[in-house]
Formats: sequence, C-alpha cells, structure tokens
Amino acid sequence: MLRSIRTTIMPTLLRWRGRLIPESRGLGWTPIFLLGYLVFLFLPAVLAWFGETNRSGIPMAPLWPTLISIAVFLPIYFAGYRYNGIKAIACMLAIAAIGYAMLPSNVFANTYLIYAAGFAATCGGALWKRIGWLSAILAGLLLEIVLLRYPLFVFLVTTIVAVAVFFGNHHFIENRRKRAELQLSHDEIRRLAALAERERIGRDLHDLLGHTLSLVALKSELAGKLIDRDPQAARRELNEVTRVARDALTQVRSAVTGIRAAGLAAELASARLLLETGGVDFRYELAPVVLPPEVETVLAMTLREAVTNIERHARARHAQAQLLSDVDEVVLRVEDDGRGGAISPGNGLCGMRERIEALGGRLRVDSTPGRGTCIHAHLPLRNQSQPGDQDEATPRMTLPPAAA
Repeated sequence: MLRSIRTTIMPTLLRWRGRLIPESRGLGWTPIFLLGYLVFLFLPAVLAWFGETNRSGIPMAPLWPTLISIAVFLPIYFAGYRYNGIKAIACMLAIAAIGYAMLPSNVFANTYLIYAAGFAATCGGALWKRIGWLSAILAGLLLEIVLLRYPLFVFLVTTIVAVAVFFGNHHFIENRRKRAELQLSHDEIRRLAALAERERIGRDLHDLLGHTLSLVALKSELAGKLIDRDPQAARRELNEVTRVARDALTQVRSAVTGIRAAGLAAELASARLLLETGGVDFRYELAPVVLPPEVETVLAMTLREAVTNIERHARARHAQAQLLSDVDEVVLRVEDDGRGGAISPGNGLCGMRERIEALGGRLRVDSTPGRGTCIHAHLPLRNQSQPGDQDEATPRMTLPPAAA
C-alpha cells in the first residue's frame, strides 16, 4: 500500500504542486497547508449553529458569498506565487479587495487581509515599500471597520496577526537570500581554490620538467655527436640521460603526491561554509604543526566525512574541530551537540577508519543520545622529519595557529 502511494499517488501530487507553486520558491507544501486558515470564514455559520450569534454580536453571514469568494480567491492566491513585481502586487491588492468586499457580510473576511499581508512581504522592493503596502492594507481595514461599526478589537487582532505574518515571511526571505549568498561564496571559494591549485601545478611542473627536459635534450644531442668519435663518452652521456630521466620521474611522483594531498586548512574553511549555511555554528582550533602530506590528506578526508555526517544527520546547533599534537602523535577531534545515539558503520565511517589504520593510527567514535557525537582520529608522527630537512620535491604544509 505504502509503496503504491509512493510510486503512483505522490508523483501525481508533486506534479500538481509544481503547476500551482514553482519549485524555485522552495516552499514545498507550505502554501497548500496555509489554505487551512480559510476555515475561519465559516466561523459565523458555526457560531450561529451553536446559537452564539446574538450573544457575541457577530452578524450571521450567508454561506454562498463566502463560497464564491473562495472560488475567486484561490486562482489569485496561486498566481501570487508565480508572479513577481507589479503582477505580484496586483495579486496582493486583489486578495485585499476580496476581503474588503466580504467584510460587510462576514466579519471573519479579515482572513483575506492576513493573506494579503503575507504577500506584501514577498512582493519585492525595499523593506520600507513593503511596510507601506502593509500599512495601506491595514488602513483600509480600519476605515471599513469604522464605517461598519464593528468592534475595534477586530482591527487590533487583525493588525497583530498581519504584522506577525508579514515579518515572518520577511525573515524567511532574508534567510533564504543569505543561504543563497553563502552557497555562492562557497562555490566561489572552491572555484578560486581550484584555479590557484591549477596555477600552482602548472608552475611546479614547468619548474620541475623544464630544466630536466632541456638537460635530457642537450645530453642526447651530445651523445649523438660522440657516438662515432668516442663511443665511451657517448655511453656515459646516455647513462647520464637515463639517470636524469629517473630522477625526473621520482620528482614527478613526489609532486603528484603533493598535488593529490587534500589540504586541511582548505577543508576547514569549506566545512565552516557548509555548516554555517545549514545554521550550524562551527569553530576550529589548530595546533601549529608541520604534517607529512599523507597524514594531512587522511586528516582532511576524515574531517570532510565527519562534517558531512553533521550536516546530514546530526541536527546540531554547534560543532567544533581541534587539531592537537605532541612529539609522536597528532589528534583530530570533531565534536557536535546533535542528537547522537547509535551509529551504523556505513561506507563513510568504514573508509575513514581504514585510511587511519593504514597509517598506523586509530579512530574512536563517542556518541551519546541527546548529547552529540565526538570523533577522535589519532595518527602517529614517527616518520615526520624536521622542517629544515624537508625535500623540496615533497610539498608540506604548515598549519596556521588557532583560528575561530
């Protein structure tokens, strides 16, 4: 039964929703659910059925104008989600006009003005202009209430709800805009990082191979000239060419190892953008330590996997990463305050553990229900050389001091 719903009914519902509300709005089913507030239009009939109309002073509203108003309202309501600019403003004013027209026969027609206030926050333009539209809608309501001699509390309640809806929608739009800007910043940082890496690779390969290939060409040419006059000298030159080529191959392999190494500092910056885009406050602290490329790569990939799990599953509000180091060992600690609980060892966690153990390290995961998850990655530094002894062909990275 559930499978049939997922495979047949849900796709049909999603297609209809896409026709009514553009997916680019990112609102999902919310506009459909908001139509539930139309039930307030039928409260006068409900109160009359219970005999409360005379005691409350609320006039009885005939049912057929209410039904006609809903039939007119619905197409305008869904059109308001498809349009921008002047057309969106026209939809907002049309909904407000339906409320004004219905108010003499149904005091709960102020519901339409609440919908109009919600659209006022999304019609575009500066905030003061949208507040101006809200004020105009409420001013028209106040004037009609005075003319109809309705209780003033109708206007006050409508104003409170309309202002709350207006600023709720405004806050939603601002958050969506900021998330989009953060995503663009994230993408731009990745693009610039990739561009800088390509330029570095080009410079390294040019410096590495330019001199070597020039030397190979010169020695090969010299061997060709000596092969008839002095075969022994020619053989020495060819042996030298072989040695230079092997040295170049070794240097290229070392350079490629450095190219493939993921940078921990860059991964931390990427993690911060990813988590803060999702509303998670992320802080990190790094001990100043020189890491071998293979160790840095494993730590960066561990951090990436841990941050991905926080973003997808943890439902955390805060997260932090620390890199601690002593003479023999470096420790990466990633912690969040999410839901925690039992962790199923999936591909990500298993791959993380395998990479760490391949370098002689160990991985510990502590997860307490309701108190978050903490990952400790321990890696030995027994093979680390001193900064002054580093091979120029093997790039290493010095991490910055503590950052937040």
